[in-house]
Amino acid sequence: MPALAVDAATPVAHAFASCDAARFPAPLMAGPAADKPEGAAWSADLSAALYNVDGWGAPYFFVNDDGDVAVRPHGAATLPGQEIDLAKVVAKAAGPREAGGLGLPMPLLVRFPDVLRHRVETLNAAFDYAVRSTGYGSRYQGVYPVKCNQDRYVVEDIVEFGEPFRFGLEAGSKPELLLAMSCLVARGNPDALLVCNGYKDDGYVSLALMARTMGLNTVIVLEQEEELDIVVEASRRLGVRPVVGMRAKLRTKHAGHFGSTSGEKGKFGLNAAQILSVVTKLKAMGMVDCLQLLHFHIGSQIPTTALLSDGVGEAAQIYCELARLGADMRVIDVGGGLGIDYDGTHSAQTDMSVAYSLEEYAVAVVAAVGRVCDRKGVPHPIVCSESGRALVSHHSVLVFEAFSATAPGQLDAATAYLLDELTDDCRADYRNVMAAAVRGDYDTCGLYADQLKRRSAEQFKEGVLGLEHLAAVDAFCEIVARGMGAPEPPRTYHINLSVFTSLPDMWAIGQQFPIIPIQRLQERPAVDGVLSDLTCDSDGKVCEFIGGRHSLPLHELPSHATRGYYLGMFLGGAYQEALGGLHNLFGGPSVVRVSQSDGPHCFAVTRAAAGPSCADVLRAMQHEPEVMFEVLKQRTDDATAASLARAFGAMPYLVFDPEAAVMSSGESSGMSSDSEGSAAGAAEEDDDEWEFMRGLTV
Repeated sequence: MPALAVDAATPVAHAFASCDAARFPAPLMAGPAADKPEGAAWSADLSAALYNVDGWGAPYFFVNDDGDVAVRPHGAATLPGQEIDLAKVVAKAAGPREAGGLGLPMPLLVRFPDVLRHRVETLNAAFDYAVRSTGYGSRYQGVYPVKCNQDRYVVEDIVEFGEPFRFGLEAGSKPELLLAMSCLVARGNPDALLVCNGYKDDGYVSLALMARTMGLNTVIVLEQEEELDIVVEASRRLGVRPVVGMRAKLRTKHAGHFGSTSGEKGKFGLNAAQILSVVTKLKAMGMVDCLQLLHFHIGSQIPTTALLSDGVGEAAQIYCELARLGADMRVIDVGGGLGIDYDGTHSAQTDMSVAYSLEEYAVAVVAAVGRVCDRKGVPHPIVCSESGRALVSHHSVLVFEAFSATAPGQLDAATAYLLDELTDDCRADYRNVMAAAVRGDYDTCGLYADQLKRRSAEQFKEGVLGLEHLAAVDAFCEIVARGMGAPEPPRTYHINLSVFTSLPDMWAIGQQFPIIPIQRLQERPAVDGVLSDLTCDSDGKVCEFIGGRHSLPLHELPSHATRGYYLGMFLGGAYQEALGGLHNLFGGPSVVRVSQSDGPHCFAVTRAAAGPSCADVLRAMQHEPEVMFEVLKQRTDDATAASLARAFGAMPYLVFDPEAAVMSSGESSGMSSDSEGSAAGAAEEDDDEWEFMRGLTV
């Protein structure tokens, strides 16, 4: 310890007044707006720069002049007056019905089908440009891997929007194959591909062959050599000649989490010897003409076009060799890998970004295939990709509420006098802290503060000090740390959400998504915070954010019952819904589908549905809510039974007074919208559609 001694017997005049932060030199601002002078005006543009919205959000998301996050549903082609204010959408969806809202409980998933249409059109336009600019001799014809988001309306939208481009679907399981077959039969282009990936048994293969009898352009991709026997046997039994592809296991791979299923040790695919074995077997059976597609997958989030060109070039060599061996090759399927710039850095340094544009990706693929085929004298194949993440990530936003937050330590005058009641050795530490602070010796000050805190904790465990003394010491030491210029630790914001249900990739693989407030962005975010969810699990938190931050710049919560502060998670439209679990029996969010429309608020809610109720999630775990209700009802009166029924019918998340949940961002968050005049989906607002009782009656 520092050799500064103070006589503990010396009377301690209460010195807390002299322990004001003013006793310490003003520290550099350690908060989220550190680069802006105190008192300077804040603006929506500064918030956009702080959260790098233009980096990860372009061309769809931006901060408008009202300080709200807004959506350009048609990307860069969105006209003035067509932007959709996300805060107004939430006000419409979550506002009370008597005030013109839909009364949906939070959290809320907002889908923008116009964004999805723009993604489909932009992907096809990029490959069309690549074909024309490189003189490629064939065309692009993509498929959407339904595993990325199997929601009915997402899949149907993609097939409908992709119909002019012969856009198809990829399935990796029997239920995915069934939904793909149904959707393509009802809405798809007759030439659209139905690519059947994944491990297969006779049932899977039989379904795929049935799809061919329905006129679908179905290709069964072999993931293992032994699957060929299943395909041949089923095709002979059903009398359907198959179209077969095979997945090649490339040498090319990339580092990082998303590259772990690529390369020679990848989970899927056939190596060179197995590919030759399949060709030999097909020749022996007179079926080599059935082999028409080569599939491969370098890995998701391919970081650079250099790596992409290397992998595509290797695969194109295999394609040309298969053509040389007599296969009737027509399609090269480059798989997934088209990345998303989650952190807006446009770099290849992490899994959270990529160093290329959509157009550069398409040109790299098409040029690599064309270059190899020209060298080998092989006709250019149709280029197919399975770019699911790039298609659906932008189309939805998860909105959730921060309903409370921890407060910084405070030591009022009444509590401060508890410091006078400390033991002699603790009071000596206290006096030494103050003396070091007055001298400006902050190293010594910190050492004595740590010793005071440790000594007080030990004496509390021994029963010498009370809980009030321990709290007073903690508050004093926190004030001392702030006075010395130590950064204030992040405050915890409690959010009405389950990370495990709605953000599974965050806790499972450390994936980071952009999370920012969707309103009040014209105000300075003066608090560094981390997010803690509703679950009883220490992993139910978000404390790593894009840009390498360990906290998120946030605002003080509104004063009206600490509610009405909404955050949005962006670029999460792929995988999160299907991967989410039911930890603590928290189900999915409410969902609204929002389209751009003419009118003062530019949007219409065309579909809306509350999230799973308590009864729904109980049924998912094999419970019988109706039976449970009957059992409980036997021990209650009618009024209590009615409350029980409502509890079964409500969502598991916290529900606040609707009036307290109204947006707090002023006129920019008004409750009215154009939804009253929306299309057919708006007719679902009758009482039966909004009944949350789920059939439970008293």
